Amino acid sequence: MAVTASMVKELRQATGSGMMDCKKALVEANEDMEKAIEVLREKGLSKAAKKADRIAAEGLVKIAFEDDAKKAAIVEVNSETDFVAKNAEFIGFVEDLAKIALATEDKSIENFMTLSYKEEGTVTDVLNTKISKIGENMNVRRFVKCATPGVVYTGYVHGGGTIGAIVGIETEATREEVAVVGRDVAMQVASMNPKFVDETSIDQEYIAKEKEILTQMVLNEGKKPEMVERIVEGKIKKELKEVCLVEQKFVKNGDLTVEQYVETVAKEVGKAMKVVEMVRYEVGEGIEKKSEDFAAEVAAQLAK
Repeated sequence: MAVTASMVKELRQATGSGMMDCKKALVEANEDMEKAIEVLREKGLSKAAKKADRIAAEGLVKIAFEDDAKKAAIVEVNSETDFVAKNAEFIGFVEDLAKIALATEDKSIENFMTLSYKEEGTVTDVLNTKISKIGENMNVRRFVKCATPGVVYTGYVHGGGTIGAIVGIETEATREEVAVVGRDVAMQVASMNPKFVDETSIDQEYIAKEKEILTQMVLNEGKKPEMVERIVEGKIKKELKEVCLVEQKFVKNGDLTVEQYVETVAKEVGKAMKVVEMVRYEVGEGIEKKSEDFAAEVAAQLAK
């Protein structure tokens, strides 16, 4: 039996691969559709490997919640260009991964990549298939699941997925009762990028390093040695109000701190509320983005 146009069409729809690639795979697999899919997947892995050295610093952040908001998850998946990040298929893929992250108890990204993605194989398998189909390097960079007992989670995604934030509020209130205040605080996290929830969660190494830097700064300003410690303590207290979420001025009402705003809502609802967790992901943060001029990019493409 010869390879028919309908077979090529079926394989193309199933894999998203090019028409000629599908035809060649069907010939190689002796018209066996399942084997042809395997052939394309193998070739997709090869193509993915060729793209693996390209820097993927664009992409999306997506979040997912359980119905009662007692659990939440956030995931970042990177692509090479913002154009791909706006692709509907890519968006759906990241949203699905957030749901998978919500369902797993594993914290390792390596193990996450081995989890089943629908009935299409592992997360790695599907990622490589999409790399082959879309033609860009992609990377499932990180994820985290939040599931602390007694905490209700809310979140906010900015710019369609450039920044995502999850906030955990310790309370007996329902998801509906904390929905507005939680989203407001998550927006605060997204916009103001605090380093810590409150002073109790501050890394003491951070404090020590800041004191060291500020001490040298004050000495360089020519302050008297006996005044240095007091001045540094004052600067530290001021800085903590900027880096601690609950101490920050609430962006929607500068007359209140975030903590005061939450307490106001708690009184209205009649149930205590305390912000105890936060997660903030920004696409590409910490990734060194490669910079090339257009001429160099064209030359690089012609050299392949």
